[in-house]
Amino acid sequence: MEEHGPVPPPHPAEDVTEHVGYRLKRAAAALRGAMDRALRDHGLTVPQYSCLELLDERPGLSSAELARGTFVTRQSAHVVLRGLEDAGLLARAAHAGHGRALPVHLTPAGRERLHAARGAVYAVESRMIEAVPARRLAALLADLDTMAAALGE
Repeated sequence: MEEHGPVPPPHPAEDVTEHVGYRLKRAAAALRGAMDRALRDHGLTVPQYSCLELLDERPGLSSAELARGTFVTRQSAHVVLRGLEDAGLLARAAHAGHGRALPVHLTPAGRERLHAARGAVYAVESRMIEAVPARRLAALLADLDTMAAALGE
């Protein structure tokens, strides 16, 4: 069996906590925790809120499109959508228009809940981005998009 030396890190780093992936995960976990706390007062989870936001912007998305847009599996999206539907926050068409996917729409109650929760979520995002100098925000967003594209997203 051939001996292999240590694998060099992708960039200079003393330990794993200095890796870009670790820092991205740490930031994502902090964001998720803050959003969970903010949305609890509105009776929503982060995936539920994300579905409401997407449907507000693009009414009629299918459950598969909502799964992709909220970064959850189709099975998880089904659970999220069922909860929102049971709460009267969204409705699915009885019949598919084109193709087999049933379009999903916000109900008036869903729109109301979204608008109530949006301020809390935007306050979380504001706290997060205020930590970055305004002159660097556009570059940060572009870099995040470039990294996602490099991984095929």
